[in-house]
Amino acid sequence: MQPGLVERLFDRRTLTRLTQLAELDPGLVLDDFTTSEARAALGDAEVIVSSWGCPPLDRAVLDAAPRLRAVIHAAGSVKHHITDACWERGIQVASAAWANALPVAEYTVAAVLFANKQVLRSSADYRELRAGYDILAAYGTAGNYRRTVGIVGASQIGRRVLELLRPYDLDLLLHDPYLDPDEAGALGARLVPLDELCALSDVVSVHAPQLPETRGLISRHRLAMMKDGTTLVNTARGALIDQDALTGELVTGRLSAVLDVTDPDVPPEDSPLYELPNVLLTPHVAGSLGTELHRMAVAAADELACYAAGLPFAHPVLPQDLPRSA
Repeated sequence: MQPGLVERLFDRRTLTRLTQLAELDPGLVLDDFTTSEARAALGDAEVIVSSWGCPPLDRAVLDAAPRLRAVIHAAGSVKHHITDACWERGIQVASAAWANALPVAEYTVAAVLFANKQVLRSSADYRELRAGYDILAAYGTAGNYRRTVGIVGASQIGRRVLELLRPYDLDLLLHDPYLDPDEAGALGARLVPLDELCALSDVVSVHAPQLPETRGLISRHRLAMMKDGTTLVNTARGALIDQDALTGELVTGRLSAVLDVTDPDVPPEDSPLYELPNVLLTPHVAGSLGTELHRMAVAAADELACYAAGLPFAHPVLPQDLPRSA
């Protein structure tokens, strides 16, 4: 795990629960499985509770852990540390990705509602004018009533965003190559091709996984298809969007954006994204942060309770799902 992560993830109550469920040493935190301390711990381990920064569980590590039966990941994606060797040995895997999806979805919904309300523009105008003005005339196209919101990807986060947006008077579009129209309808959305989604939406929010085939998914061509005034929200991965093309559109002021992720992860110091009034740029804070980390720790404790009771995991990770997940 990353330094200090245990203290941020686990409050005293959750740590107490974990130690009651299993012979767990909260003080034993490993970020290297090759040390003598790690080898001694692996020899007795039946369950590993992992999080961000966990080293890969390759064959050599598994050879040192003959009793290992399960890995419970108190974070999101397991692709970094769960290897083919884990599946070959029948290791059960659970993830708190669902818990990490919740704050990302909440951030996204706030971004969607603020975007349609033209909050970025009105705030910039007010800051510049420092006086009253005719807001009805200035923002005659603002508002969330009967706006069209396009969701790219029916991931855990995308589905949660759709769920949270249902109470609003919005037209929800969805693009996901793995869904059919009935499945999209059950989520409260209309399934459309990606080009159509980009052309029709007032807000486009990206929730697809980063895969070789999704790199540059929101391309120069698709950005050009978006209507003047469209807002692009990205809480997924920066590489899903043609960053140069997006920056060019944003500099002209034709589009707006709420970007929690970019490509590269941190834009260069001279990037216009830091200064543009039509861009809200945040440093990858949409996911679990502060107190929200405790939700993932509780999720891990719940999975450990399932394991201890001989029950299946509530949120298992299955190898067949990994090729199309984050």
